[in-house]
Formats: sequence, C-alpha cells, structure tokens
Amino acid sequence: MTAIGFDNEKYLRMQSEHIRERIAQFGGKLYLEFGGKLFDDYHASRVLPGFEPDSKLKMLLQLKERVEVVMVISSQDIEKNKLRTDLGITYDLDVIRLIDCFRTIGLYVGSVVMTQYNGQTAVDAFQKRLESLGVKVYRHYPIKGYPSDIARIVSDEGYGKNEFIETTRELVVVTAPGPGSGKMATCLSQLYHEHKRGNQAGYAKFETFPIWNISLKHPVNLAYEAATADLNDVNMIDPFHLEAYGETTVNYNRDVEIFPVVTAMLEKILGTCPYKSPTDMGVNMAGNCIIDDEIVRKASSQEILRRYYTALCDYRKGLITEDITLKMELLMKKAKITMHDRNVIAPALQKAALTGAPAAAMELPDGTIVTGKTSDMLGASSALLLNALKTLAGIEDKVHLISPIILEPIQHLKVDHLGNRNPRLHTDEALIALSICAATDTRAERCMEQLSKLRGCEVHSSVILSAVDEKVFRRLGVNLTCEPTYQN
Repeated sequence: MTAIGFDNEKYLRMQSEHIRERIAQFGGKLYLEFGGKLFDDYHASRVLPGFEPDSKLKMLLQLKERVEVVMVISSQDIEKNKLRTDLGITYDLDVIRLIDCFRTIGLYVGSVVMTQYNGQTAVDAFQKRLESLGVKVYRHYPIKGYPSDIARIVSDEGYGKNEFIETTRELVVVTAPGPGSGKMATCLSQLYHEHKRGNQAGYAKFETFPIWNISLKHPVNLAYEAATADLNDVNMIDPFHLEAYGETTVNYNRDVEIFPVVTAMLEKILGTCPYKSPTDMGVNMAGNCIIDDEIVRKASSQEILRRYYTALCDYRKGLITEDITLKMELLMKKAKITMHDRNVIAPALQKAALTGAPAAAMELPDGTIVTGKTSDMLGASSALLLNALKTLAGIEDKVHLISPIILEPIQHLKVDHLGNRNPRLHTDEALIALSICAATDTRAERCMEQLSKLRGCEVHSSVILSAVDEKVFRRLGVNLTCEPTYQN
C-alpha cells in the first residue's frame, strides 16, 4: 500500500473555505483563473501521495450552487488543430469533452469564449457546432500592443471591444484545455466590463504548482519544473512578496514577469490593485495539507526521475530539443538523485544483458521486483505483465497462464493475415488472451482479478516500447520509464 503524505480531506475543506473568503473579499463576485487540470490530475497525485486525481473537482462540487464554468479556447489553436498530446485530441474537441464531463457531474457550464478571434473560418464553424449543442459562445479580439500598452488595453479600444460574458453566479471558474488559451485576459476583460456596469467583482488565480509556501528547491517544486520543461517555466522567489511582507514565497517566472502589467491593469480598472504580489493573487492551499514531508519528497524525486527518462526518449524520437534534456539533468542534480534511486532500472538492464534481448522490470506494491524477458511467444512487456499478475495471485512462475490453444491462433492471425513479422504478443493481446483463458481456468481468473493492484507500480524497460504497450501501461496506471534506445 502506498504511504500517504498528503491529507486530501483537509485540502478539500481548506481550499473551499479559502475560496469562499476570497469571494467575500470582492463583494460577492470572483473570476477565478483555473490553471492545470480540473480532474485526472495524476501529476499531483504522484508527487503528493494521498492527493486524489479529481480533488479540485470535488472541491468545486462543494461550492457547485455558486459555481459557473467558463471555457476559454484560443482561435489560433482551433485554426491550427492544436493537440492535447496526453489525450490525442484537438483542443476544440477537448472543450466539448470537458463541457460534457462538467455537466455530467453537476457543474454549470455557462459559455465558451473564443479568444484572439480574427474571422477564422474554422472558428466560425466551431462556434456553430457549439451553438447547435446549446452552448453560448462569445468572442474576444486581438488587442494591439498587448500586454504593454495599458492605456489601450484598458479602454473601449481594448477590452471594451470584447463581448461581455453574461454570468449569473458568484464564482466564475475560467478554465481551458491547455496553456496559452487566454484565461487571464478573459478574467481581466470581464472585470473591465463589470466595473463599467457598476458591478463589484474581483480576480484570483488557482495554480496547484509551484507550491508557494514550501522551499524553492523542494522536490515537489522541482518536479513541477520537470513537468513544464518544454514551456520554459522556472520556479523563483517572488520578489514582490518578499519586498511587501519580508516573507519568502515561491512562484514561477511568467507570473512574476507579468505582475507589474496585471497591477497596472487592475489599478486602471478598479482604481487600486488589491494585491501586492503574484503570491497574493493565488488561492492554493495544497502546501498546508502535506502531512509527511519525507514521503512527499521521495515521491517527487521519483517523478523527476520519470520525467528525465521521458525527456531522453522524446529526444531520441526527435520530439524535443537537446536543451530540454540538459535542463532535466540539471533538475536531477538539484534534487540530488541518480538512476540508482529508481529500483526497477538495474533489474531490467541486468535481465536484458543476461538474455541479449529486450527486458523489463516492475516493482510491486510490497517492494517485490518482477522481471520479464523476450521469448518466441511474448514480448518483454507482456511477459512482465503476466509474471507480475502471477506473483500477486500467488501462482508459481513455471505455470503457463495462456493456453497454446489460444496463443497459436492469435500468432497465426498476426503473421499470416495481418502482415506482422513479429509473432510475439503485445500487452493488449496478452491481456485479451488471458481474459479468454480465465473463462475456463481459475488461475487465469485469479490473475485477472489482480489487475487493479498494478496501479501506481513502477516499470522500466530496456528499450523504447511500442505505442500499444505504452498505452496499456498508462491505462493500468503503471508509472513507466524506458531506456532511450530502440530494439532495432
């Protein structure tokens, strides 16, 4: 069982209460810029053991009668068919997916805002699609001189040209399918319009990472840098907060760099800026809910290691530039960790060296290390998966779970009909074959019942895996790393 280092129940209580206080501070209307993932936040659950992936969603559900969600998407991202790489879908499709998810659990989605609208045909088509689904759509336009020309931005020629988003609830959660969508600009545009109408409203920012009230070099914050290495985010001491309060807090470069601009805009809109620092703008309470710092440090260090190996493989695939891998190496040094801190690496490499073929290793919940090797019938990942399930089910290693009666026809299909040169079963094929055997074999059935226990287990492969095997491990909730080398 995974050790707990984060009090999730305390987090839900503290976070919802703090947001209520911020709503009251601004007279009953708050535009909350929501960064990161509202649900399925597996990064947070990995670095803060005990944090549930849908914690932020649960927190909002405690306020759901007061919450209205506004989705923001950049017109440029629609036009370019920008992809969410973790899901393999475009941003516009993800907006529809998110709206459906929010509505299913009872959160009210008021509208969608198309930022940077400039007459793009693809944007017009998407707007019609949303409206046909009963979703209100608003347009915000490019502003010349943004973000430096404050006088123009905060005027009828700037925010004034944007369509005012009609909202009906106290807490307006402004979220998006990804970074760079224009969430902050949307919030400030709304403040401008609300103020012109004589309405009281405020702005705040929700970002889980970096955590502002732990040290700059804490592994949790270093893990955030590792996760955003491709965005060039850098954690730093908030100089504005230090000057105003004499207190050291952590923020990241983009918020610190833009703060003078935000201050000037808020002063022009509201007459005075309610915040003295970027840290002041935030409402994140996660740092107050860490209950075992040592557990959190270990979990975050493992995340940095995983991100490091992912970067090495992405560089090998030509997906990123070398400077990102160099940044990851620097983060490894800051965290004082090496490959030897990941228990599954050495066994996987030793098995590969012993057999002269790809191999893999898995660390089970109780710390047991299981390995898998390449054979005529199974790839290393498939063998590893079956060996792990046998160990968890208490079945001897020599037992063959998949009957030749099932295995041979699958290989015949792959090679003789589907044109595969490799007859070995991938992980998805091995699991399907195992599930078929489970209908008549109680041992196979016992193994199938162990699948849920694989979530959170660590795996390392001696080679870069196929997309199929990577996807299966991800769906099983396994934390995978690979050596940055191909089998062939």
